[in-house]
Amino acid sequence: MTTTAVRASAETEAPLTLTTDAPRTLGFFDQFTLWGNLGISLFGPVTGALVAAYTGSLVKGLLAVVVGCGIGALVLGGAAVFGSHTGAPAMACLRGLFGRRGSMAPTVLNIAQNIGWATMEIIVISQAAVAVTGERWRWLFVVLAGLIATAMAVRPLGSVKLLRKFMVWLVLLASVYLFVQVLSKPVHALPQDSVFGFWPAVDLAAAGVVSFAPLAADYTRHSRTNKAAFAGSSLGYGLAAIVYYGLGVIAVATLQTNSTDVITALVTLPAGAIALFVLLVDEVDEAYANVYSTTMAAHNLVGHLDRRWLSVAIGVIATTLALFVDLGNYTQFLYLIGSVFIPLFAVAIADFFVVNRMRWNVTDTARFRWQPAAAWLVGFVAYQLVNPGTVSGWSTFWLDLQQRLFNGHPVPGWLGATYTSIVVSMVAAVLFGRIGRRA
Repeated sequence: MTTTAVRASAETEAPLTLTTDAPRTLGFFDQFTLWGNLGISLFGPVTGALVAAYTGSLVKGLLAVVVGCGIGALVLGGAAVFGSHTGAPAMACLRGLFGRRGSMAPTVLNIAQNIGWATMEIIVISQAAVAVTGERWRWLFVVLAGLIATAMAVRPLGSVKLLRKFMVWLVLLASVYLFVQVLSKPVHALPQDSVFGFWPAVDLAAAGVVSFAPLAADYTRHSRTNKAAFAGSSLGYGLAAIVYYGLGVIAVATLQTNSTDVITALVTLPAGAIALFVLLVDEVDEAYANVYSTTMAAHNLVGHLDRRWLSVAIGVIATTLALFVDLGNYTQFLYLIGSVFIPLFAVAIADFFVVNRMRWNVTDTARFRWQPAAAWLVGFVAYQLVNPGTVSGWSTFWLDLQQRLFNGHPVPGWLGATYTSIVVSMVAAVLFGRIGRRA
């Protein structure tokens, strides 16, 4: 290979260490198709089915999807600008928020959530494959999904180009077919045995979208402009999430299924197995995104290590876990993600755009800042008080505190954890930020 060819290859692939500048090769359409592909997920119908169960209504379920995904997409778009503006990956960007040492806390949490997501993506791929082929080969599909996701994480920018050129069109055809089939069925009344209300359903939808905010800058650091980063991520992921969460809501009403069986119900449609197979192949990009972003998060701790070896190690961990773990408490996982990362990125957006006017220090010299950390804690508490989730032991503590604060009355039905924590977090970030400036 010639020197020119080597240089061209280096300029079009992600840097191997944190200290290398990121190439700016991605325009709006690159990012729109990347985030659209990430938003088209087999978890979409699963989450949509949960939203339908929480609302007990087709109309309210679809509205909760639009509101929740819309809020989440705005948070995602704001987080995307961090990367395009600073050129740093997501967790390194948070040095500007918390300082070098302070950024380690969200980094560790993000590594944990990304490994969890990568594992669950590999599991859902294997389960969808099993629904088509049978249980006997589940282990093989787990290994194949893990291998492909890891290989894509080793060459992330090349994977983005591949997704744009080929998979997006096959996925669109499969999506249209599934919608036509689902909408052709008569609508039935939704079950009322698991209704929690409109705003808890919004919280579910928003949490699913915001779970990608800690990953956004890992890709948008390669964006040519801030505008392309914001629009490509928020529109691409937001629209895809609305469509696929909506598919789950409609499937519950027309196929009379639930979150546990919605994938199997879609497979049983005429030619549904073929459409699901296309989506199954496309699902690997979600697993790849989580493997790659775990690597980028780890770089905030050990920036000198070659990301390719980190990606391989993380891929092996996620694949091994997927062989022995099931989906389990997916709803609890979503609520915990929402309670941590929704207020975190609300604080980050307020601090980046309002308090510091897009001037963050993301180098090793960034000093700890207590103001954003305090605002994050306030937002986290606000989320838990409104929606403590259902985790044994943990939720009991917050429910007891909730009862004391509200004098034994339930939380008002119009109070949603997502928008409450966003508003509280942003106000706290601005107020504490001004206190810090005066000091």
